[in-house]
Amino acid sequence: MKIEQIYTGCLAQGAYYIESNGEAAIIDPLRETGPYIERAHQDHATIKYIFETHFHADFVSGHIDLARKSGAEIVFGPTAKTDFEKIEATDGQRFPIGRVSIEVLHTPGHTPESTCYLLRDEDGKPNALFSGDTLFIGDVGRPDLAQKATGLTQEDLAGWLFDSLRKKVMTLPDDVIVYPAHGAGSACGKNMSSETWDTLGHQKKTNYALRADMTKAEFIEEVTTGLLAPPQYFAKNAALNKKGYESIDVVMERGAHPLSPDEFEAMANETGALIMDVRENTEFIQGFIPNSIFIGIDGGFAPWVGALVPDIQQEILIVAPEGREEETVMRLARVGYDNAIGYLKGGFAAWKAAGKEMDTIMAIDTPVFVERWKAGKAEKVLDVRKPGEFAGEHLDKAKSLPLDFLNLQMEEISRDQEYYLHCRTGYRSTVAASILKARGFDKLINVIGNFDDFAPAGLPLTDYVCPSTLVK
Repeated sequence: MKIEQIYTGCLAQGAYYIESNGEAAIIDPLRETGPYIERAHQDHATIKYIFETHFHADFVSGHIDLARKSGAEIVFGPTAKTDFEKIEATDGQRFPIGRVSIEVLHTPGHTPESTCYLLRDEDGKPNALFSGDTLFIGDVGRPDLAQKATGLTQEDLAGWLFDSLRKKVMTLPDDVIVYPAHGAGSACGKNMSSETWDTLGHQKKTNYALRADMTKAEFIEEVTTGLLAPPQYFAKNAALNKKGYESIDVVMERGAHPLSPDEFEAMANETGALIMDVRENTEFIQGFIPNSIFIGIDGGFAPWVGALVPDIQQEILIVAPEGREEETVMRLARVGYDNAIGYLKGGFAAWKAAGKEMDTIMAIDTPVFVERWKAGKAEKVLDVRKPGEFAGEHLDKAKSLPLDFLNLQMEEISRDQEYYLHCRTGYRSTVAASILKARGFDKLINVIGNFDDFAPAGLPLTDYVCPSTLVK
């Protein structure tokens, strides 16, 4: 028996490969099918089943394409209704994989169809629990994502989750290994550990949501307190996972299409496509195609695209480092942005060499910002970090304008006012500056530096949050 966790850091997502005696199962695969097919090929194994723990909201799963290419059957838990062929398993049903089996444990709460899969070894002993978004390491799944689709309240779903954990999960042996669908950085929970697996026994001791003395009312209050609004693309991804989507091969062929600078410019003018520049932020600020937005491929790329590009059908033209164009198309497709229509051949260097129009964003490092602050020149400062980061510690008199909600709040700042933007390292502030610049905010100064250097340089920080510090 083999168990492999295939972890993708950008999405903080874990997919799983299980093999026994020439048969394999995949749990919660990503959009790209190649890695799973190749892994089975290495073991001379046949992929028999593709198990989905629920309708994922934060990424588009690869179940449909993988089933088509491998001949495997798709398995969802009870109550999961789809527009494509699949097995809707019953609670307690077992699926043989070589000499082992996978048992269905219906665990509603995160969503109504949420299901954990219990791997039993050759002797029938519980070995590992693939817990999806029901149980994370250090946390549990948020219960608010399926409200609109079900007509239930988040409190209703939280109550279901409490029962699922107590009756289905916590009754399993302590030595069962817990393999969740996500780790720290995912928006599917609020307190996830950076660890990607643990024993159930250790989680019973350390996970706040599994306290033995916790009442249902206490559980509901704890898991529903402090939830931020989910990113706008979550509901759209869940719908794609339920209804189906275009073949990844078609998406890749359309998006990984090289365009000369003249062709790229013409395509942008003809289609009104969004120009997305995914280079390093330090490269972007020195020169970029006018009206393009920056979301760096080496940051939290896919989740930021999902949070900041409202139209999932938006046509996209890509400016990427040479050799990373196809990767960009794939990573867009992971969160349902399937309409990339080409990339700039030769990258931004080709655009520059062709003498095309360029734009820049004024940027300064931390020492210059400190100097201007102390001289009274940095009067308006926007902190684009998350609300929790801002509440923990922020520059005195700065205003909070979280990048996550920039599209909703940008009209509450003035295009005639000069603003200094900062985050923790300069990545998010560059994203924010690029979006604002494309919307006509021209008096922007981007602070490229480390927030942790502010206090040692003598800038006043506070952890007190009053209404005047928030852009509303």
